[in-house]
Amino acid sequence: MQQIDIITEKIKSSQRIDRTDAAFLFQQGSDQELIKLATRQKAKFHPADSATYLIMAIVNYTNVCVAKCDYCAFYRLPHQAGTYLLNYEQLCEKIDQLCAYGGRLVGFNGGFHPKLKLQDYAELFSKLRQRYADRLEFYEMTVAEFMFSCKLSKLSYHEGAAISKPHGTRWVTGGGAEVLDNGFRKRHSPGKYTTEDYYLAQRALLETGIGSTATMVIGFDETLEERLNHLESLRLFQDSVADNPLTSFLCWTYKPYNTEIGGQEITTREYLRWLAISRLYLDNFVHIRTSVLTRNQDALRGLLFGANDFDLPTEDEVTQKAGATISHDFSEILAFGENQGFKLRERQPFVLHKSSSLNAHKGFNHETLAHNAEL
Repeated sequence: MQQIDIITEKIKSSQRIDRTDAAFLFQQGSDQELIKLATRQKAKFHPADSATYLIMAIVNYTNVCVAKCDYCAFYRLPHQAGTYLLNYEQLCEKIDQLCAYGGRLVGFNGGFHPKLKLQDYAELFSKLRQRYADRLEFYEMTVAEFMFSCKLSKLSYHEGAAISKPHGTRWVTGGGAEVLDNGFRKRHSPGKYTTEDYYLAQRALLETGIGSTATMVIGFDETLEERLNHLESLRLFQDSVADNPLTSFLCWTYKPYNTEIGGQEITTREYLRWLAISRLYLDNFVHIRTSVLTRNQDALRGLLFGANDFDLPTEDEVTQKAGATISHDFSEILAFGENQGFKLRERQPFVLHKSSSLNAHKGFNHETLAHNAEL
C-alpha cells in the first residue's frame, strides 16, 4: 500500500496522522490530494460546501514596543520618533469606523509598552466594553502582550488573569505565537518568550475562564521541522485543555516589506498547502481560519484546503506597515468565495464553550457547532 493510501485510511477512520505523515503530504502530496483529504477532515465538523465570516478590526493602540522582533515593521522604541499611544477618545473613533462597516468584533494589538501595567489595560478595556456592550465583542490584547504586562506588573499569569476577568475580559487572542519553536524564537524574537512560557500563560487564561485562540505565521526562514514543532506542541496543548479548548486556529503569512530581515513572500500555493496540513494535523480544532488580511481574496481558496472561516478586516496597522493591503469591497471578496461553490454566512463572534467532544478523534457534536457559530 502506498504512503498516501495509508494516510487516507488513517483520516477516514479518525486516526491521527503523525509528523512523518504531515511531512510526506506537504512535500509530496499533490494539491488535489491535499484538497480531498482536508475537505474530508473538515466535513467531520462542518458542511464541506459552507463557510462563515466576520467583519472586524484590529485596533493598534500603541506602536511602542521593546521586544525588537526583526520581522516587525510596526514597532518603535520608546525614544524613537513617531511613537504613539492612543487615548480613550481616539480608540473610540477607530471603533466607530468599524461599526460603520457593520463590524462585530474588535481585536486590540499593540506592543510591549514598558510603562503600561496590566491594571491600566484592564481599566481601559473595561471602559470601552461598557460603551459598546450592546454592539461588539472584544479580544483584549494578545497572549504575548499579556505575558509582558504580567511580568512588568510583577504578577504571575494566574494573578494577571484574575485581575483581567473581573474587569470583564472574555478573550485574549493567541497572537504573538508566530512559530512556536524555541530555535526560531531565539533567532528572531529573543525579547519575547519561550514556547513553554507561552503555553503556561495561555493555560492560566483558560483556567481562569478567559477564552483564547491559536495562531501561526509562516514564511520567514522557518524549517519544516520548526513548523511541525508548532503544530505538534499545539495539538498536545489542545488535548490538555479539552474541557475548555482554544476556539480556533488562524494561520497567516509573513509580510516582508519594511522589516529588518526582509525576504520575499511565500506563494499562495504554499500557504494553501500548509492550511491543509494544519486542518489534517490539528484534528482537535473545530475552526481552521484562513487569512484575508495577508492573502486578500486568494485566502478564500483556503476554503478548498480545509479552512471553514475567515475575517473581513477593516484595518490592522501592524500588517499594513509590512505590506498588507486591505480592501473594503467586501462584496467582491465574498463573490470570489461564492464563485468557488461555497455558501458563505456572516456569523456572530464565537462564544465560550466547554466540551471535550470538540476533539475530532473523539467525535463531534454538530449541535455544539451550530450553537457556537450561530447568527
